[in-house]
Formats: sequence, structure tokens, C-alpha cells
Amino acid sequence: MPVVTLPPKENNLFKRILKCYEQKQYKNGLKFCKMILSNPRFAEHGETLAMKGLTLNCLGKKEEAYEFVRKGLRNDVKSHVCWHVYGLLQRSDKKYDEAIKCYRNALKLDKDNLQILRDLSLLQIQMRDLEGYRETRYQLLQLRPMQRASWIGYAIAYHLLKDYETALKLLEEFRKTQQVPPNKIDYEYSELILYQNQVMREANLFQESLDHIEAYEKQICDKLQVEEIKGEVYLNLGRWKEAAQVLRELINRNPENWKYYDNLEKALHPASMEERLEIYDEFCEWHPRAVSPRRLMLNFITGSKFRERMDKFLRINFSKGCPPLFTTLKSLYSSAEKVVILQELVTGYENSLKSCGLFNSDDNEEREPPTTLLWVRYYLAQHFDKLGHWSVALDYINAAIASTPTLIELFYMKARIYKHIGNLKEAAKWMDEAQSLDTADRFINSKCAKYMLRANMIQEAEEMCSKFTREGTPAMENLNEMQCMWFQTECASAYQQLGKYGEALKKCHEIERLKKVLSKQRRAQKKAKLEEERKHAERERQQKNQKKKRDEEEEETSGPKEELVPDKLERAENPLEEAIKFLTPLKTLASNNIQTHLLAFEIYFKKGKFLLMLQSVKRAFSIDRNNPWLHECLIRFSKSVSDHSNLPDLVIKVLLHEMKSIFTNKNLESFNEEFLKNNPTSIQHLLSGAKMMYYLDKSRQEKAIAIATRLDDTLIDRNVQSLTRVLEGLLDGSFGSCNTRYEEYRAACHKLFPLTPAFMLSANEEDCNTMQINHTALNHDVLCNEM
Repeated sequence: MPVVTLPPKENNLFKRILKCYEQKQYKNGLKFCKMILSNPRFAEHGETLAMKGLTLNCLGKKEEAYEFVRKGLRNDVKSHVCWHVYGLLQRSDKKYDEAIKCYRNALKLDKDNLQILRDLSLLQIQMRDLEGYRETRYQLLQLRPMQRASWIGYAIAYHLLKDYETALKLLEEFRKTQQVPPNKIDYEYSELILYQNQVMREANLFQESLDHIEAYEKQICDKLQVEEIKGEVYLNLGRWKEAAQVLRELINRNPENWKYYDNLEKALHPASMEERLEIYDEFCEWHPRAVSPRRLMLNFITGSKFRERMDKFLRINFSKGCPPLFTTLKSLYSSAEKVVILQELVTGYENSLKSCGLFNSDDNEEREPPTTLLWVRYYLAQHFDKLGHWSVALDYINAAIASTPTLIELFYMKARIYKHIGNLKEAAKWMDEAQSLDTADRFINSKCAKYMLRANMIQEAEEMCSKFTREGTPAMENLNEMQCMWFQTECASAYQQLGKYGEALKKCHEIERLKKVLSKQRRAQKKAKLEEERKHAERERQQKNQKKKRDEEEEETSGPKEELVPDKLERAENPLEEAIKFLTPLKTLASNNIQTHLLAFEIYFKKGKFLLMLQSVKRAFSIDRNNPWLHECLIRFSKSVSDHSNLPDLVIKVLLHEMKSIFTNKNLESFNEEFLKNNPTSIQHLLSGAKMMYYLDKSRQEKAIAIATRLDDTLIDRNVQSLTRVLEGLLDGSFGSCNTRYEEYRAACHKLFPLTPAFMLSANEEDCNTMQINHTALNHDVLCNEM
């Protein structure tokens, strides 16, 4: 088809289409497209068709957008505009490779088009095509050598390619062109100098970096960064004295920066704990109100010195009321010795403050205010919660609430304790109580909603969020519109816990495709409102309004995608293929997460895809070879290979060769026994090993259950989550039929964690037990009377 050239009138309309697109006036752009295309002479004008498609895409009408753009490209395949538009369409669908091809085709037709070159460079750096990015930035530099962005972009290309020498040469040549007087402060020039220096330091040119920063120091606006660079460079050059001097000045400027203290220690090389302590004591004296030097010394001192310094640190913070004190000290809980000292000190404070209002009854100081006891109890609640002593933690937090029932932090902490106990309903109740104390706090509102979703209270969570969503719009719809992903994912998880898999899948699909459906819904609401207004319009304007409505409907997007019906989603014809649709982006975006590959294995295991199963376990093995779930997958995979003797010889050969490096010529029983031997203190590892013991040999049920239900003090992960997994394993058939052992294990867990609902008897079971006890008592009374 011959290319149609637009006359001046239509050409001006086309320019207005471009302007409307840039200004996001899409409806106006469609009207101008219609004005051109309604003329029979230009009905097939390729560039106008392409721009109409691009505009429709911005309105959410993707299928029609592709139709118009492709039609425009067919009609004018030698138009750089059509190819550029097609590339923009592909980019909007995140098909970056295809978009790059389109941009390159556009550049063949208009090699010096700045906008296409800029768009291409952005995609190249997005795809980490650094060589291509360098070439594109070079073209832009040639076309616009006077623009700052052209030089900087080209230098960045070499910087990213780690060709530091060329990058520095380009930056220096560009710097020389900048006419900035030595005494003038220019922020952009200052940033250029700092960027040059960053490249020097990444290239390990530390002496050159020091000379450079000193030469241009007066022209750099960020004086703090200048000093930080000097300190870093002096350290790397081994000039300890100068480094220490700079770092002392930095600490005096900001005594709360932990990194400064760490670098100062590197510069001073203290030979003993006493010398390290002297460094921090010096700054404590200079900065009596600074927290960091007093806190950092607690990391390395021990014994009586730790007790003495910790005593001072705690008293200061409790007296002034410091809610985040526990968070500040949390990293010390890796040391059992320090935990014991902390507990002795703080429980001593609590007892003394209750009796005499002092930290120590022997002190000759003023009595502490009542708030000091409050913060001590608050800390103790956090302390015992961290140690898993939840009954004690609840006692302390309840005492704190009884004394001050209006402090949000106390109810928030009580909710956290119940969450750690595993009582999610009670946790949500107390978080709701915290929220009621300050209904204008969006953070606590969101936390409350999250706790409610964890407790499967979906309706209540939606009502909680409605306090901060737009009036007149359902909360769920408004949360979707705001792309509040945490709410949607927690909601999907709640439906899954309730066994409503269709609703859970619906949420997952909604998260995946948000925007277009919502746009359609908003447009439908707007259209409904317009129609309501039209009903009250004058009769003589009715026909005109109906015509206007038809015109608007032509510009609107097509209907929403297929409706998401929970029952239909739950009963998918090919569920494994649907699972793979969600797996594919995970493999791209979360390839370093071992669960991605273990989920992939489970899907391929059900599909019987042995080579893909091998690929999944190999990738998981490279991330964490000791993962308990991976151990189960490996044994199931190996046994499945040996059970399928009808596989092609080549496939079997590949599988056996690859598996040899994992199993190292051990049979599966020996491999499992070694796994159990290497992980004797982990409940999760023992559970996986025990499951596989029964899986390989059903006659070893008793031994497998005994291994899985260990509860001695040597276990490092004896917590609610781990024990709940064991209970689930005893119920789901992983060890065959073992109801008696399940009840025994649940009773043992209940003794350890009496407040956790998962380990309690259900209401029906309690009623049965009560009836049995009453029946036994009645028989005993009858027997006594007979005697």
C-alpha cells in the first residue's frame, strides 16, 4: 500500500495528537485521530492508526491497541513513528527485548531521532545491556555534545562497564568545559566533582581521590561528605593518624553515627578491651547526652564491667522513658551471659521500685517517678517475650496496663505476645484495643487490620481499613486502587487458612492484574453518574446527549477481562498449568529464594517431569543443601527415579549422573540417617528426616515418630511454629495412622506452651472429658453406697 502523506490541515491535527499523548489528554487525542481517519483519503494512514492504538493502550484497551498499532505498521512499515509506537506498546507489557527490536527498526529509518535513542538507552540499561547502552549514549553525545546529560550518560556507561579510566577521562573533559569560577558555589558542578571522586575510589585510586577532593574542596557544597571521603581514603591509604583526626571531628559533629566509631577503631588499632573502652569513655565524657558510645561499648565488654556499664545505661533510659530501649539492646540477646545479667538487673529494679520507688533500696537519690516502673515492666514484658516465657511476659504487661491503661504501646505489646503464643484471635483483640486509643493513627490501624487478617477475620479487617479509605467507595475496592499489596496478600492467605481456596485464588489473580479492571470499574461508575444526570436534562437535548454518549463509548475501553469466579478458579481444569503461570515470574524475580525451586519441584513432581525436577533440586541444592524441605524432595525424587524404569535410557543416564554428586554413592537410607545425625538439635530437620524414614520403610513407624516428637532441652527451635508442624505431620498421614501418639504429643506441647490454642483440647473434647470424669465420679459414689 502506498504511503499517504498528510496535507497541512491533517498534519496539524496529527501534531495535536502527539501533544495530547504527551500531556495525557487521551480522549482529546482520540477525537483528533477520529477527525483524520474519518476522511476516506486518510482512513488507512499508518501513523495515525498507530497513535490511536497507543492512546487506547493508555486507556486500558490493550487488545484494540495492538490491533490498531499492527494495522498502522502494516500500512506504513517504513515509518519510524509506527515502529517507535510499537516499541512503546511492547515496553508497556514489559516485553523489553521485543521493544528494543522495535526501537532498532525505528532507528534504521531515522537514525538521529533523539527520543527513540533515549527510550532505547533506558531499556538497554534496564536489561543490563551495558555494551548497547554505551553505543546508544555515544550516539546521543554526538548529536547533542553541548548537553550535560549526554556527557554524564556516556561516562556512566563506562563506569558500569568498570572501565574506570575512560569514565574518568570523559568526566574530566566535560568538567573542563564547565565555566565555573573558583569562588562560586554551583550545586550541579559540586555533584559532578563528587561523582568523579566516587569513580576514583571504586577504581581504588585512593591517592588520586585524596588529591582531587583537596583540590576542589572549596567548590563542593556537601562539606560533610568531603570529610567522610577523607576519612575513608586515609583509612585505605593506611594513614592512621590523619584518619583518626578526621573521624574524631566527624564524631564530634554527629556522636550517634555508629559507622564513625567502627572506622575510628580501625584507625586506632586498640590492642585490648581496655583500650577499646577508653575510646568510648572519651566520647562519653565529651558528649554526656550521646547514646551511641554508651551502647556500643556493651557489644564487647563482659563480666563485671558489663554489669556496671549496663546498670548505668538502663537507669538513664528508664528514668527518661525510652520505649525503644529493648530494640536498642536486642542484639545483645545472642549472648547467654549478658541475658542473665540483664534479667537480674531489670527484675531487681522492678522489685525495688515497687517497694521504695528507687532502683536500689541502698541508693541515696530522689525517688523515681511512677513512669519509671511502667517502662521497667514494659521492658520486662518484651524481655520474657523474647525468651519465650509468655506467662511471665503477660504478667508484666498486665501490671503495666493496670497502672497506665491509656498507653498504646502496652496494648500493642500485649497483642505481640499473644501473636507469639499462637493465639491470633486474642492478638487481634488487643491490637484492636490499641487502635481504639488513637483512631487517627494510620500505622496502628494497618497493624490492627493485619492482625485481624492473620486471625482470618476478613470482614473486620476490611471495616478497620475503611477508616482511612475514600468515602462512598467500598474499602476493598479502594485498597485495590491504592495497590495496597500487603492487604491483598494477607487476605489471600486468610482465605487459604479458612479452606476457601477459590476466594484465595481470586485474590491472587486480582493482585496479578489490578489496574485494568479497576479502571473499567471507575469508568463504569462515572458513566452511570453521567446517565443519571442525563435523565434530568432537557428533552430537546436528549438526542444530542445520546449521540455524545455513543461517541464516548467508542473511546472507552472494552469490557473487563473474564470475571473471576471463586468456584470456577477452585475447580480449574488444569490446576498444574495454572500453578506454573504463577511459578514463572517467581523463577525470574525470586531465583535466589530456595522456596521458589522447591515449589517448582512439587509442581513438576506431580506432572512427572523428571528433568525439570532435577533442575529444581539442583538449583535449590546450590542455595542451601541442608534445607529440610529440600531433603524430603531429594529422597522422593531419587525413589521416584528408581521406581520409573520405563524412562528413556538417555534420561536415566543424565539423572543418575547428576544425582551422583548429591548422594555421593550412598543409598537413600544411609543418606537419611546421615542427615539426622548431622542435625540432632533441630526439630524441623528431625521432622523431615523422620518423615523420610517412614516413607522409605513403613515398618519403622515407631522409631520415626519417636524422632519427630522429641521435646528435650537440647532442641534449638522448640517453638510454637516448629511444634505445630510436627502436629500437622502426625495428622496428615506422613507417619501413617497415629492418633494416639498425636494426642500424647499435643498434651506434651500443652505443658510447654499452656496458652497456645493449637495445643489445647477443643471445646467438644473438653466436654467429653468432663462427662467422662463426672461419670467416673458417679460410679465411684454408687459403689461406695453399695459397700
